[in-house]
Amino acid sequence: MWAIVIFIVTYLGVAIGRIPYLLLDRTGIALLGAIAMVVGGSVALDRAVASIDFPTIILLYALMIVSAQLRLGGFYTRVAQGIAVLCLHPRTFLLICMTVSALLSALLANDIVCLAFTPVLAYALMGAGMNPIPFLIGLAVASNIGSAATIIGNPQNMLIGQLGHLAFGAFLAWCTPPVIAAFAGAYAIIVWIYRGRWTAPTPAPREERRRYWPLFNPWQSGKGLVAVCVLVALFFTSIPREFSALAIAGLLLCSRKMQSRHIIALVDWYLLTLFCALFVVIEGISAVHLPEQLVGYLAGQGIDIQHPLVLTGVSTLLSNIVSNVPATMLLVRFLDAARPEQWYLLALSSTFAGNLITIGSIANLIVIEQAADCGIAIDFKTHAKVGLAVTAWSLLVLAAWIYI
Repeated sequence: MWAIVIFIVTYLGVAIGRIPYLLLDRTGIALLGAIAMVVGGSVALDRAVASIDFPTIILLYALMIVSAQLRLGGFYTRVAQGIAVLCLHPRTFLLICMTVSALLSALLANDIVCLAFTPVLAYALMGAGMNPIPFLIGLAVASNIGSAATIIGNPQNMLIGQLGHLAFGAFLAWCTPPVIAAFAGAYAIIVWIYRGRWTAPTPAPREERRRYWPLFNPWQSGKGLVAVCVLVALFFTSIPREFSALAIAGLLLCSRKMQSRHIIALVDWYLLTLFCALFVVIEGISAVHLPEQLVGYLAGQGIDIQHPLVLTGVSTLLSNIVSNVPATMLLVRFLDAARPEQWYLLALSSTFAGNLITIGSIANLIVIEQAADCGIAIDFKTHAKVGLAVTAWSLLVLAAWIYI
């Protein structure tokens, strides 16, 4: 009973984002839940450690190192500035911005892409007298959709790929067609919603922000790009993905110009902590067989959670209640390892669902927070106008793909 209470309180806290009278964020709430599971005796300490899927954590950590190399080398800044010169041609600029965001997010962490691109694009758009909101929303939407195409595109895909023992090439082949269709629809939706509203008076951008943009270094950026190419090639081999990623990350740390502490400082320790804590929390409810009881109850009502449309609906709902990473960690326990299509479906549905509302994915929150730092307000309603339509289209594409 104690484990069930901890689970409910933890997931409610993660959904709301805070606990009244306490300055806890989602990661802090999840960590507190994990601590309560261990201290309260629901999960023994050795079981808590064993419940953490370290290959997934290692893969995520190593890919953050690779992304940090590119960020410190100024690669993201250079790309963003390169495409920003087209901002006076809004439809073309939106298409290029979304395409670059989607492609980079498929190969690198989408959160890093949004973190690096948002301030540079905001500065260029405001300086040109353009309305930055459709472009920044397009950046977030495209990064979410594009990241769904590969196992390494976002944290929940990495988890799904590792636990489901999915082949990189097979995952890419199955997920790419619906991703392309969803992307095309998302672009058309944003163009239609913001037709005639591409320009708007905006406050002057703050010059001091430019000091924090890493300068472009061809050598360091080149190292990062070579590392990405080698890594993707290794992912098509039988070498465990976490070993390949860790080896490449180790080589990048061996630098004569870039201090390792600067690279490691860009690792998202909060996300890694969130992952570890949620593994422990879910282990606690597994010990009392709560997931099995819930699935059994649904089955008694004629609802099969492994049915493609049911899985898509449940994934979409949970992803917008507790965000897609916690939702994925809960739902993977109900998938059949012998049916990879279920795993592909969860990856696509949980990622597409991230576009629905602002808390659906970390990428959305990053863009909104970075935009606010630049004096641009993107509220829940503004995002939802695009997010609802884009998510509905994406899920329609996914449903059609299931039956094709």
